[in-house]
Amino acid sequence: MNQNLATADYIVFIIYFIIVASYGYTIYHRRKRNEHDAKAFFLAEGTLTWWAIGASLIASNISAEQFIGMSGEGFFLGIAVAAYEWIAAIALIIVAVWFIPVYLKNKIYTMPQFLKTRYNESVALIMAIFWLFLYVFVNLTSILYLGAVAINGLVGGNYLHVIMIGLAIFALIISLGGMKVIGYTDVIQVAVLIIGGLVTTYIALTVVGEKFGVGSNAIAGFKALLHNAPEHFKMIIPRPTATSTQTEVNKYITFPGLASYLAGIWIINLNYWGCNQYITQRALGADLQTARTGILFAGMLKLLMPVIVMLPGIAAFVLYSKGYLPQLVGGKDGAYSAVLTFLPTGLKGLSVAALTAAIVASLAGKVNSISTIYTLDIHKKYIGKQLDERKQVIVGRVTVFVAMILAVLFTWNDLLGIGGVGGFTYIQKYTGFISPGVFAMFFLGMFWKRTTGLAAIVGVITGFVLSVFFNKFAPQVLGNETFLYTAYNNGKGGYEIPFHICMGLSFVFTMIIMIAISLGGPKINPKAFELDKTMFRLKPQTLILIILTLMVISALYVKFW
Repeated sequence: MNQNLATADYIVFIIYFIIVASYGYTIYHRRKRNEHDAKAFFLAEGTLTWWAIGASLIASNISAEQFIGMSGEGFFLGIAVAAYEWIAAIALIIVAVWFIPVYLKNKIYTMPQFLKTRYNESVALIMAIFWLFLYVFVNLTSILYLGAVAINGLVGGNYLHVIMIGLAIFALIISLGGMKVIGYTDVIQVAVLIIGGLVTTYIALTVVGEKFGVGSNAIAGFKALLHNAPEHFKMIIPRPTATSTQTEVNKYITFPGLASYLAGIWIINLNYWGCNQYITQRALGADLQTARTGILFAGMLKLLMPVIVMLPGIAAFVLYSKGYLPQLVGGKDGAYSAVLTFLPTGLKGLSVAALTAAIVASLAGKVNSISTIYTLDIHKKYIGKQLDERKQVIVGRVTVFVAMILAVLFTWNDLLGIGGVGGFTYIQKYTGFISPGVFAMFFLGMFWKRTTGLAAIVGVITGFVLSVFFNKFAPQVLGNETFLYTAYNNGKGGYEIPFHICMGLSFVFTMIIMIAISLGGPKINPKAFELDKTMFRLKPQTLILIILTLMVISALYVKFW
């Protein structure tokens, strides 16, 4: 089937662009009187509603690496990969109940500010510089590159650089208006993302039903998936045995069954949703109840995401295994693009709009976080200490522009080699190594008053070193089988410890070292946060949202265990 877009597809996409740009301009025009209010620009302080916060969280989270990468993992692993989304919903409950109250009570606006308030300025500066490099050269570049590659594949042309520039300009238009513009345009972006994604899933399931002769509807297609790929609908991947195939071993290495739930997947999610400027920034300008409701709303939306980003991958697997998807190229990462070839004229334009919405929302949110950290945690403190709010906003906008230019330059000819390892893998590779140490530093800093600044610095370094050791060197140094782990043949001439287990081990040892160092300090660190029970009390409507989310997740695990 021809992947090129027809006139109707371009019309659909242009309508989407006009709606987002017009709405963004309207929001910007309404806040123009506060144009030089720094907190309004960086945090949209007090103006984002709970539904805008929730939608913005999802829009910032879902990007090309989810559409392409998670759909590819659905093709390879099946429904087990949905755990990233469903456990994220539980992580968001934890963040809403316990993390956000600590941030808001202590008037925390950036993650480096948290580290300065709780530990010391050295810890804050080290991590601010680290996060800037991570956000610009890992997150921003990979989102831009993978997004441009994905859309270029859909339009069926050789327009990679044109699309790259277009995405960068679109994101700049939104992000230069500040967090309020980003937050409210994200509502439209999420609506387009969900509608376009559901349409793609519906068409994919309908095609499955037709190809297998069981009916021309999505329900029949879903039943055909259950019948033809029952192993793809098991949440827990079994541990390999001596008779396991290499494919079965590789699946376990990617997602090691119950072991994933003991540590790894929780560290990934709690660090991402609770200790990440890019995410928490959406809620830091709101009051506690609004922030909590918005975060829980995002958690409920996360329950829907596997239907959009994972199920098309399983549909592609079933069609491909039966010879009904010859257009699939590039292995599992080509699954989503292959499914999109079934879309009729007009709906292809909607699918491109959905993918663009995910990419642009992520880019805009990321550069705003980069701008916030640089302006408030570096420039204002060390370069322009006397800057008034107007000049802070100017510095913020210049930072947005510079960050995007750097991202375009480094992705222009793929200088960082993102295409060689894949965008999803590229992000996981670099963020995953630092996650255990960062999460340990935040967790102990919030809830253990004895944690010291020295322990925080040692913890970040230790977490990184241990992550690299367990991922790269442990099997050669300690052997393939120890009481801590089992390393498996990865089919590439070496042995590998599942990444989630590596993260868990790194986190546990980092916590032990941080606790040991802190025991040498005062019983109560003078910079420890004051916590009281009233901070964590929940209103009835909040409890209802939490219970509903947990009930849905429980039902899903009972069904697909």
